Amino acid sequence: MNGVERDKIDSQTVAGGPCWVTLLSRELPAAQAFYSDVLGWTYRPAGLGDDFCVALSDGMPVAGIGALAASLQVAVSWTPYFAVADVDEAAARIRERGATVAVGPLAFHSGRAALAADPDGAAFGIWEGAVRSDWTVGRGSAPAWLELHTRDTDDAARFYSQVLGWAPETEGGFTLVREHDHAVLRQDEHVVAKIRGGAVQATPDPRIRPRWHVYFRVPEVSGSVEAALKGGGALLSPPDASLAPAEATLRDPDGALFTVTSG
Repeated sequence: MNGVERDKIDSQTVAGGPCWVTLLSRELPAAQAFYSDVLGWTYRPAGLGDDFCVALSDGMPVAGIGALAASLQVAVSWTPYFAVADVDEAAARIRERGATVAVGPLAFHSGRAALAADPDGAAFGIWEGAVRSDWTVGRGSAPAWLELHTRDTDDAARFYSQVLGWAPETEGGFTLVREHDHAVLRQDEHVVAKIRGGAVQATPDPRIRPRWHVYFRVPEVSGSVEAALKGGGALLSPPDASLAPAEATLRDPDGALFTVTSG
């Protein structure tokens, strides 16, 4: 494939699917130290300057971390990026449906990206270009799954389906199906994301506001919780012994929310 490295494929191949997650932190060394202790990550340069790095788990890429929150004037948060065939067309669809393209599209060495907010204010990104062929949510080093906490499940499902091309029934693509009180996004029957309603836009509590949430798999939830507390983080949702797999929702020292899970 022209212009794409051996370990990467073109975003058009996996259009509509999550292709990366990024933390916009305030200070890169502090964020690196915290997530190294909590999740066992190591790091390598991302090729985007001193304020960006790629987090690694057992030598495999997991996520990107950039010290850009202050310069972009955005909240510190974990943000998923979704692959698109054409970032300009996707950005136009976002705007047409009452949402916001906050940054971009911007050109990078391997593609183009834009940072957006859906109609309820949940931040997400879109990416056109090279994506890692060995990074798939729920498998390997990638996050266990993503979850959108939103005001109304059906409205959010409609928005993302129209923007990203999710369909009720697709062969080999991304299928979004309503299940009980939530919706589930699957790739070839493999769960990659969930959409849950009930979020409140006006609440001061970030746990209740509309947002995308990232679940990271860890060997031992209690060990990650202990490391997070020691590193200046906070425990927002303690592990429930009655649940399997075990989960705990944490807040890093800059305020970014994420969940660790043993499943």
